[in-house]
Amino acid sequence: MLDATLKRLIRSGSLRVTWPNGRTTRYGEEAVGASQVALRLRGATTPVKLALHPDLYLGEAFMEGHLCLEQGTLRDLMDLLARNFRAWQDGPIRSAARPIVNWLTQRNSRRLSRRNVAHHYDLSNDLYRLFLDRDLQYSCAYFTRPDLDLDTAQETKKRHLAAKLRLAPGQRVLDIGCGWGGLALTLAQLEDVEVLGITLSREQLDVARRRANDAGLADRVRFELIDFRDVEGPFDRIVSVGMFEHVGVPHYAQFFDRIRTLLTPSGIAVLHAIGRMHGPSTTSHWIQKYIFPGGYIPALSEVLPHIEYSGLWLTDLEILRLHYANTLRLWRERFLHHRDEARTLYGERFCRMWEFYLVTSEMSFRHGGFMVFQMQLCAEVSGVPLTRDYLLDPECAAEPFLDFPRGDERSEAPVSPVVGGPSRLPAGAIIPFPATACPR
Repeated sequence: MLDATLKRLIRSGSLRVTWPNGRTTRYGEEAVGASQVALRLRGATTPVKLALHPDLYLGEAFMEGHLCLEQGTLRDLMDLLARNFRAWQDGPIRSAARPIVNWLTQRNSRRLSRRNVAHHYDLSNDLYRLFLDRDLQYSCAYFTRPDLDLDTAQETKKRHLAAKLRLAPGQRVLDIGCGWGGLALTLAQLEDVEVLGITLSREQLDVARRRANDAGLADRVRFELIDFRDVEGPFDRIVSVGMFEHVGVPHYAQFFDRIRTLLTPSGIAVLHAIGRMHGPSTTSHWIQKYIFPGGYIPALSEVLPHIEYSGLWLTDLEILRLHYANTLRLWRERFLHHRDEARTLYGERFCRMWEFYLVTSEMSFRHGGFMVFQMQLCAEVSGVPLTRDYLLDPECAAEPFLDFPRGDERSEAPVSPVVGGPSRLPAGAIIPFPATACPR
């Protein structure tokens, strides 16, 4: 079964498979310059499992050492498979069982939400420090130039979001899914605002609170362990980055209704989340089991109706395509550089799982139709200016590096040459943004 599938699938590049019985088969092109990947399958049942349920067992086979690479890297293998699969399929995969499967796997009650968050985000902070930027931004960076280092691209992402929020002194800001607190602290540095960051991760909460104290911002930036459904408003601004993927389709109406309720009449909300361009689907079984239980990547067609029903204005929609692929590439490179340290923390099997997660996620953005959307939502029609110039002007006038305690001082990313050294910035301080990095 697996042999027949690979014969149909592999048209571009070359894949050599050594079967458990020692037999070797080559698939695809043998032309000079074609991608060359060779793997060995161990265990008599491995080929059968891969043929019957590759979405689950490909990752498990790599984790357990039943799929061993003899030529090329895991990224080479997944790139080869993803490129060929994209060319092979006629369109999005549909399933009559999809609505039922999604309903069963995305019933994220308050109790399940906390459990699912703990599964992933309450891993050791030392693990995340191995591969994230110094600010511990665990979401898509924003590359105004392809050669930006990870720290600069993440700072630029926060600056981009701040421009869409249109901050002003005295505003109350809610950060839903605040992570380790980097965005909340940045917003408070940019403008004299009060920020409430909420999370369901105790590990993240402890770090965020400590960072606020170390930065001298505890009087204006608070962090709480609370579900978004239980927050009391109102807020002038709401931002959510990388959290919507954990809400689940059955709760979308509740999410946007809550945003509408929490916003002041002149309020603005910005939602940054992963989406898919092929239409509704289901979550990878391997991702659901090992990485993000309860998670789901939506199509815009699943999101927009709930915004309409909530009464919110969609005043801006931006699609970021390969930004996350580039982010994941840098995360993977950093993780592999610190792999021995990760093995000390969690063992070899975990390292193989995490590498598979980072690689397959990158391929999802390069070949699988994944993207990131940033939605700006307003409570009233006149909530933002009528033209989009206001989004660019603050970014072109400001330097993205701000001086507050970082989540990770071990980052090996190069420092931007425009930063002259440590300095303490007052709230709302503006430094010239380097002209070469201006989005215009």
